[in-house]
Amino acid sequence: MDVNQMTQVSRRLIIGAALLALFLGAMDALVMTAAMPTIITDLGGLHLYAWVYSAYFLARAVSLPVFGKLCDLFDTKKLFLFSIGLFILSSMAAGASPSMSFLVAARIFQGIGAGGVFALVYIVLSEASLPGQRVKTLSFASSIWGISSVIGPTLGGFIVTYFSWRWIFYINVPLGIVSFVGIWHYLKDFREKRTTIYLDIAGVLFLSGFILSLLTLFMVGGREFEWTSWPMAALVFVTFFFAAGFYLAEKRAKDPILDLRFFKYKRFAYGNLATFFSSFSIFSLFAYAPLFLQGALTQTPMQVGWAMLSLSLGWSVGSLVLGRIMDRIGAKTAALAGGALLVVGSTLTLGFNLTTTMVHTFITFQLVGLGMGFVTLATLILVQESLSIKDLGVATSFHQFSRTLGGTIGVGICGGLATSGLLNRLETATQGLNPQLLVQLRAGVENLFKPEFVAMMAPSEGRILQEAVLKGVSSIFLVVFIASLLSFVCCFLLPGEDK
Repeated sequence: MDVNQMTQVSRRLIIGAALLALFLGAMDALVMTAAMPTIITDLGGLHLYAWVYSAYFLARAVSLPVFGKLCDLFDTKKLFLFSIGLFILSSMAAGASPSMSFLVAARIFQGIGAGGVFALVYIVLSEASLPGQRVKTLSFASSIWGISSVIGPTLGGFIVTYFSWRWIFYINVPLGIVSFVGIWHYLKDFREKRTTIYLDIAGVLFLSGFILSLLTLFMVGGREFEWTSWPMAALVFVTFFFAAGFYLAEKRAKDPILDLRFFKYKRFAYGNLATFFSSFSIFSLFAYAPLFLQGALTQTPMQVGWAMLSLSLGWSVGSLVLGRIMDRIGAKTAALAGGALLVVGSTLTLGFNLTTTMVHTFITFQLVGLGMGFVTLATLILVQESLSIKDLGVATSFHQFSRTLGGTIGVGICGGLATSGLLNRLETATQGLNPQLLVQLRAGVENLFKPEFVAMMAPSEGRILQEAVLKGVSSIFLVVFIASLLSFVCCFLLPGEDK
């Protein structure tokens, strides 16, 4: 179907249904945070706590590139309906979970459904856009992430307080059905699909194994296992094994899930690298800037939440603004501007100290968020334009995957730095503390951020620990700066639109 033949009402309904599906997937991880303590109390299974998040995240990461390729081969509408349907059914199963192990299994299927939704939403928005309107349409997707970051944690707390944690999952059902019906009634295929189909099963298996082992490596490294331990060495070996297998499988495949020749195109290669490093930066800040705000600046959790909100809102605002001006300034210029904002913002974090004001942190995080909004949207357009229309699914989903990969590796590396840096600094700083405080710190560094622990400290002791936290997290800000600089370099190396 020609997109120009579609009525304005039908186009808006398709875009609305797709954005609603994206909203559900974006909200899912955020609302879980407020519910997890209650879920543990009800179901038990504390040892599976982390896997409620990890199972969903890993399944989503694996399914992203797979659905992107399938969208280039099969009917987009059927794939989208399958993804939304799977997300609805697994949400119902998660809400009815009788045990933590059952909940983890349901979260795996939720992750697969969410991966399909995340891949297909951006493809559908790209396909349904009128000529010259793609950037504006795609910018709406970024606003969904900002809205979700505002509503998600609050909604989760409200549901747990006044209803039941099970409604965190059940609420997906009616909203998912609305999205399902909208896609079913109005979505049409806008691209001609291939008549001869070759499924790259070996490529899918090796790519899935590589993604799972690589992400697990950075999720557990430095926390559950020492980087130099035997389990980590075995995981590194498994990662390289799957990487080598994937490379050989793609060389032999008639229609590879990810044609390695795509990386010869500078827009594809540098565009994905730019979003990888920008995601490395911003998700590391999302994860570990609160340590600085609460541990070094002694801000309340509410104040920390407002500061971090500026980061996500900056991202949304950056994308929405760019959606209206990129046609005038060009994607290459927009990417460069975003990379420069990232570098300026991350440079300001290097000057954070114990006298840093919340206004200063708010402005800094706004700059980083704005830069991320510019880089991700501009590079997505350039990556899509680097390949032919028949490979739109691969181009779009791999850009999404690069963002996921960058964020995961960034959080993993910075997590190891945060743990080791904080412990080393605290080991030196706590020599002058009273024995009661030392006992609590050795029981768990997280006690440092509890109000009752802070209340026990004398002003001089509080100052010592604040300085220890500041020095412990300073290495994270340095890594974030380096990643931002690399993102800017990749944006600089991108060819212009006329090449």
